[in-house]
Amino acid sequence: MLQQTQVRTVIPYWERWLRELPDVAALATAPEQRVLKLWEGLGYYTRARNLQKAAQQIMRDHAGQFPCDFEAILALPGVGRYTAGAIASIAFNQPTSILDGNVIRVLTRLFAIAGNPRDKATNERLWQLADQLVQVASSIQHPASNIQHLVFAGSCSVLNQSLMELGATVCTPQNPQCAACPLRDHCVAHHTGRVAELPALPPRAAATRREFYTFVIEHDGEFLVTQRPSGGVNAGLWEFPNLEVTGRHRTPTATLKELLGLTAACAAFASLTHSITRYRITQRAFRTRVRRRPALTPASRWLPLEELHRLPFTSAHQRLLAQLAA
Repeated sequence: MLQQTQVRTVIPYWERWLRELPDVAALATAPEQRVLKLWEGLGYYTRARNLQKAAQQIMRDHAGQFPCDFEAILALPGVGRYTAGAIASIAFNQPTSILDGNVIRVLTRLFAIAGNPRDKATNERLWQLADQLVQVASSIQHPASNIQHLVFAGSCSVLNQSLMELGATVCTPQNPQCAACPLRDHCVAHHTGRVAELPALPPRAAATRREFYTFVIEHDGEFLVTQRPSGGVNAGLWEFPNLEVTGRHRTPTATLKELLGLTAACAAFASLTHSITRYRITQRAFRTRVRRRPALTPASRWLPLEELHRLPFTSAHQRLLAQLAA
């Protein structure tokens, strides 16, 4: 949950998740729609699906016990080098390195590494430095290492958590608190006046704007919703019928006819914006009542409002549902 989501956002989700799915076995056997509903609002839903796949793998290959070996952790669905290192070091105090955005910022400044940390060579150098630090923390002296003076030996868990916390609270992207930093005497960027230059990240790509028309369609007290196809973005989640109209000059009425073959007056209902990766999306929602129901596809349903609340919706459409219920 903490991947790409802030702690204060995660806490209520975490508490609800543990009430509903208290152990690995419960997660492994839960219906996917229930898992997605519990995740609803956190975004990047592949994380939730991978979490369940990992639970199923743990039940199948590890007798329901979370593995403590780095390679076994790395083999779990959705777990990469950083996550495996964080789990192995923090949970099991093993000498495995971590490299997230906060740690990258600390290391590039501490050692004045000027290259783009996303480039392969620079990134691997940062991994090597992180590995040297954690080896020292485990009391294993790294050959030809000159960084023993930076680390107290004894706890890989404490070291890695400290690096992340230092980057999150002191060595921040803007206005870092160098005067309060416990590593300031050893920080090359601090001594050479280069803190603001590092890390040398490339400019963020400009957002691509997209526009969608969304239709809240009612017939006899029920609303039309569709399920996202498997294998794509937000797979398995539900939403109101919609169509991308970026760069097109179409009226809502004409768009509704194109989308569903319906002819009906459309009233503006809501307008909201949200971002997915590099896309800045505007959803213009319209509400309409129809006299006849269009033919349903296998992915569509007509449902009353109370049943809509039981389905996992995409974040933007969840906001529309909340406004509909208000």
